[in-house]
Amino acid sequence: MEPPAAKRSRGCPAGPEERDAGAGAARGRGRPEALLDLSAKRVAESWAFEQVEERFSRVPEPVQKRIVFWSFPRSEREICMYSSLGYPPPEGEHDARVPFTRGLHLLQSGAVDRVLQVGFHLSGNIREPGSPGEPERLYHVSISFDRCKITSVSCGCDNRDLFYCAHVVALSLYRIRHAHQVELRLPISETLSQMNRDQLQKFVQYLISAHHTEVLPTAQRLADEILLLGSEINLVNGAPDPTAGAGIEDANCWHLDEEQIQEQVKQLLSNGGYYGASQQLRSMFSKVREMLRMRDSNGARMLILMTEQFLQDTRLALWRQQGAGMTDKCRQLWDELGSEEEEEVAATSPRHTVFGRALLAGELHWNDAYLQRILASDSYGPSLTGSVGGDKPTFDPQGRPLWLGEPFPTACARVDTLRAHGYPRQALRLASAIINTLRLQQRHQLESYKQQKKETWAGVWALSPLFPPAELLQKGSTCITNTEGWVGHPLDPIGCLCRALLEACRLEEETLTLYPDSGPEKRKVAYQHVPVPGSPGESYLVLALEVALLGLGQQRALPEGLYAQDKVVRNEEQLLALLEEVELDERLVQVLRKQAGLLLEGGPFSGFGEVLFRESVPMHTCARYLFTALLPHDPDLAYRLALRAMRLPILETAFPAGEPHPSPLDSIMSNRFPRWFILGHLETRQCELASTMLTAAKGDPKWLHTVLGSIQQNIHSPALLFKLAQDACKTATPVSAPPDTTLLGIALELGLQVMRMTLNVMTWRRREMVRWLVSCATEIGPQALMNIMQNWYSLFTPVEAATIVAVTGTTHATLLRLQLDTSRREELWACARTLALQCAMKDPQNCALPALTLCEKNHSAFEAAYQIVLDAAAGGLGHAHLFTVARYMEHRGLPLRAYKLATLALAQLSIAFNQDSHPAVNDVLWACSLSHSLGRHELSAIVPLIIRSIHCAPMLSDILRRWTLSAPGLGPLGARRAAKPLGADRAPLCQLLDAAVTAYITTSHSRLTHISPRHYGDFIEFLGKARETFLLAPDGHLQFSQFLENLKQTYKGKKKLMLLVRERFG
Repeated sequence: MEPPAAKRSRGCPAGPEERDAGAGAARGRGRPEALLDLSAKRVAESWAFEQVEERFSRVPEPVQKRIVFWSFPRSEREICMYSSLGYPPPEGEHDARVPFTRGLHLLQSGAVDRVLQVGFHLSGNIREPGSPGEPERLYHVSISFDRCKITSVSCGCDNRDLFYCAHVVALSLYRIRHAHQVELRLPISETLSQMNRDQLQKFVQYLISAHHTEVLPTAQRLADEILLLGSEINLVNGAPDPTAGAGIEDANCWHLDEEQIQEQVKQLLSNGGYYGASQQLRSMFSKVREMLRMRDSNGARMLILMTEQFLQDTRLALWRQQGAGMTDKCRQLWDELGSEEEEEVAATSPRHTVFGRALLAGELHWNDAYLQRILASDSYGPSLTGSVGGDKPTFDPQGRPLWLGEPFPTACARVDTLRAHGYPRQALRLASAIINTLRLQQRHQLESYKQQKKETWAGVWALSPLFPPAELLQKGSTCITNTEGWVGHPLDPIGCLCRALLEACRLEEETLTLYPDSGPEKRKVAYQHVPVPGSPGESYLVLALEVALLGLGQQRALPEGLYAQDKVVRNEEQLLALLEEVELDERLVQVLRKQAGLLLEGGPFSGFGEVLFRESVPMHTCARYLFTALLPHDPDLAYRLALRAMRLPILETAFPAGEPHPSPLDSIMSNRFPRWFILGHLETRQCELASTMLTAAKGDPKWLHTVLGSIQQNIHSPALLFKLAQDACKTATPVSAPPDTTLLGIALELGLQVMRMTLNVMTWRRREMVRWLVSCATEIGPQALMNIMQNWYSLFTPVEAATIVAVTGTTHATLLRLQLDTSRREELWACARTLALQCAMKDPQNCALPALTLCEKNHSAFEAAYQIVLDAAAGGLGHAHLFTVARYMEHRGLPLRAYKLATLALAQLSIAFNQDSHPAVNDVLWACSLSHSLGRHELSAIVPLIIRSIHCAPMLSDILRRWTLSAPGLGPLGARRAAKPLGADRAPLCQLLDAAVTAYITTSHSRLTHISPRHYGDFIEFLGKARETFLLAPDGHLQFSQFLENLKQTYKGKKKLMLLVRERFG
């Protein structure tokens, strides 16, 4: 029988540089290592043990032991890579979820014992404490290894995960940290070769006896095959030894459970819409990159397995059949997969598909002689001819190499590929050549633009000296120079260069970190200047800053689609986050100033230039970083750059100056700009830039007014303008310092602009805005407050002016805040009263009562407000509002005016026979009570109004009964007193009694016309109330009897109902 064939890896670059871990004890004590150990280490990591045996006829046992000893992995980094996630788990779950951390804890707690190494096989027991109330658990772990790589693992926990379990980690770390405490034996075949026949038989029998339940069937089968002379097993020389290491032809790669990878990717894709699944898939992508960076061939294996599962996703066919696009999360995962594929093959193509660039990888090669010379040396300079074939220059004027052989994103993908596969020095050399090329191109573009501008000026002055050249360039054939920008590009070219350059300058910590770029205890990254070979005075840190600004400042068109646009935003934020980690020193500040100047002069090639295309990506976020960084060193340049970046051309062309915004408080992207899915986000970033400038300009009136002008010109969203106004007011009024009056004035001006823009838009935020504006004006002073009161027509609705502005502006708290003397206080009050009267005239229905309330302390103003109400009543002011004002007059101690308004309200009211729950019932009863309390004359005057306005019988009888309970004029407001209560059969109540009786008769006939049996009971009760009213008259009993007889004759067909009437009333 042949042993099972080992899995073979695909081709990969040369192995990594020699690791530092695993030094011998002799070196640890300061003595040099023995030559035997030095040789054994090199052989152990490079040669299969079978190759050693074939090369040398006899290998001494001490040499064999040292080779076997040094064949186990010596670095904990690889163990960590194969036993940790690619992203940090939720806070507080590190120990529970990360196998490496758990394994480390097991090792430190002494859970590892009975460790034995037999040849290239390591075994041991791991004792893991059980949960509360559960016993301790024992796991047996076996590990096979070869050439410093773990090739297979087995654990009693039956782990089914992508990575090694905590028990394998604990045993591996024990072997690395306590190597000399592990009992070491040669491969078992070497031990067996030293035994005679009797010893071998005893060995086999004891082995079978110890494990007879597991191995007895296998032992018998092997014995049968060996005893059979022609069997296959007898045709093979020797026998397999699992402890003897790998064969010459066996692949040398770390253990990777391919089946589990396929299964887990398939499961995660099926749950791809969930956040956790997406995170785990991104973790696997990160793990691929980590493996590739360490030149581990499993990176390519794992990527191939993942790609196969992506291509087998059942949703692909469904999306194709339905003609639907992927969800955003799925698109992100496919995009990341395509990026990994491109990185693995380092290819590109102009096709905008997931694998479009990766599929044409065969057209890209690394055997270009000039490229090889760039990668091979830091000091590669120009030859005598200055070029290598063709007409393309290969060096810049300073003699530094250029790389012009392919598009910029493709060249950057080469840099990322070199870096990802563990070739950092070569990546830096190519990155330097690419940046040299960018600098040269930038210089040529600037010179070309200046020449074009110069020629334009000449033509302008010949035609029209008043026509500015920048506008002429825009109106001419000039268009955007980069339809596919570098920031947000699928290959992320700027990010590739920045990360490669910053990585070379990063001060690394010595400790092993599972997640160096994340976690709550993330430390500030420190960078240092690392000189660029062959470029005196330059450093990789300078290059990183320069290329980042070149990419971020590039004028580029916003791509189509929500996902692509969101990617532009995220990529820009990621690049700026990298730059914000870099602490700016004098050298970097100089680079910043130089690049800022070039961006301002860059014309159509720069997003900060004079010529800006309508579809260009705005520069707000980048400008905010540059403004903050430049402000302490060159304020003038910082403001010029930020003010230039305030433009948002898509809105400027859509809303020329003076045109109103169609939907001021909402984002305008949904209706007007369906292509600009992220317009709301861009407007927010524009607002943040403006807020940053306003805050920085505090105390500088010149810049404050300049920034205000830019805000008013470029920001079109009232909601964002209001936020700016609030921020400015807050900044201008610190708690422990005097206010900045200029900044306060600007806040007020912005607030006034918002009021004018939203005057005709009804929204719940208007009340908040109006209150804030009054508060801001109060902070400035009484004149500002009076100005907004005097100009309220263009700022507020009458209701807002009367109920918020006038009231809030004259509260006790406001007056105390203003600290006014008597004359100034009266001036403010007069202004508020004038405003209230104007509002009452414009909208008496909603503003009359607030005007009366505000004018209470001034007789003439109060009379004017009262007259406005009377005039409005004649013009159709509703009864509900008149009743409200009437009740207010009663509370003010003006009953006659209240009575007057109540009668005006009753004159407009009409309550039908079936409206006994009319909303004005309580108002009518209140008006009747008021007239009764005033006296007989007022009661007599209101009776005709009641009869004319109210046709509801129960309501009329209720009023009549109330009026007969006491004499009129006996109420607290009555001026005249009557001797006794009024009778219902005498004037003025007799008219009301007749009206009530008539209403009952009419209502009865009306109800009987369409009555159903289920309403018979209600009707009988209604007749009972009618009889009570009838009996108030002297002949009421007779009238009611006649009324009943009439009903019985008229509706004699309703026998059941009439029977009920006879039973109740006879």
